[in-house]
Amino acid sequence: MRAIVQERYGPPREVLGLKEIDRPEAGPGDVLVRVRAGSVNTPDWIAVTGVPYVLRLQGGLRKSPNVVRGSDLAGIVEAVGANVTDLAPGDAVFGSVWTSQFATAGAFAEYTVAPAAQLAPMPEGVGFEEAAAAVMSGVTALCAMRDTVEVRKGMKVLVNGASGGVGTFAVQIAAHYGAEVTGVCSGANAELVRELGARHVVDYNEDDFTRSGERYDVILDNVLNHPPRRTARALAPGGVLIPNSIGNSGGLLAGLGRMAGAKLLGMTGRADVRFSPSVTNRENLTAIGELLASGAVRSVVDRAYPLEETPAAVAHMFTHRARGNIVITVAA
Repeated sequence: MRAIVQERYGPPREVLGLKEIDRPEAGPGDVLVRVRAGSVNTPDWIAVTGVPYVLRLQGGLRKSPNVVRGSDLAGIVEAVGANVTDLAPGDAVFGSVWTSQFATAGAFAEYTVAPAAQLAPMPEGVGFEEAAAAVMSGVTALCAMRDTVEVRKGMKVLVNGASGGVGTFAVQIAAHYGAEVTGVCSGANAELVRELGARHVVDYNEDDFTRSGERYDVILDNVLNHPPRRTARALAPGGVLIPNSIGNSGGLLAGLGRMAGAKLLGMTGRADVRFSPSVTNRENLTAIGELLASGAVRSVVDRAYPLEETPAAVAHMFTHRARGNIVITVAA
C-alpha cells in the first residue's frame, strides 16, 4: 500500500516521503480501515520535526521510531479483529489511531489499524473530509467546553487562537451552549470567527486582550503568546484558564515553559488553571458527530491535500497560520 513514511526528524518536506509498505493487520481489538481522509494536527508536526527537542526522549534522540504519521481518519472498515463485534466490513467510520505521540500505526496511508474503541460510525450527511477534520480538533474543543468547565448560557468565554483547528470548534461549541464568545484572531479571519458564533472579535495585531480590562469566565488559550500570569488577569472572579498549546518557538523546551508556568499558577492558587484532556473514544466521537450532523457545528477546512502532498500539508501546519483544519485525502 502507499503510505507517507518518516525515517528521521526534520523539516516535513525533507523527512517525509511516499513509499510502498506492507498493509498492517488488525489485532484482536482493532479495525483495519481503508482511509479516505485524514487531518493534520499539532502532534503531527511535533513528531515530524522533533520540536520541542525534549520530547524526542520519548521516541529516540536522533531518529523517529515510527514510519507512518497521522492520527485522525475517516474511511471504510476493511476487516475487524476477533474481539470486535460492533463494527463490520463496509461500515463508514471516523476516529483515531492515536495511542501515544510515537505510536506505531499512522493514518497518512491507504490503510491503517485503529483500536475499535477509538472509532465511531460516520455521522449522517457528513463527508469523509469533514469527519476526519473533527476528530482531534473537535473532541479537544468539546472536552474543554463541555467537561472541563461546563460552559452554559450567560458565560463569557474567550478563545485565543479562534481561527485555528481547535479554536474554530471551540467558538461554535461555546456559542451552541449559549455563551457570549470572544474570539482572538487576525483581522483577516475576523469575519470567519463571527460567522462561527463569536459575538466579539479581537484582532491580536491591533489589541491585547490581556490589557483590555474585559473579564471572562473561561479563557481557552490555544496560543500561549502571553505569559500565563498576564492572561489570568483577564479572568473574572471564579474564572477558569485552560492552557492548550506548547507555543510556536523551537529549541529544547519550546512553549513547554509557559505550560509549566500555567501549572504553577494553578498549583499556587493564584488562578483556577485546568488542563483539559482530549479523550478520543466512542462516546466523544459520537457526541461531536451528532453536532456535525445537526448543523450545530461544522468543520472549517483550510485546504485538502492529496496523500502524496502530505509533506506540504504538515509544513503548512508548521506555519501556525492554518485557517481551521488541514485535511489529507486518499483516493478511493
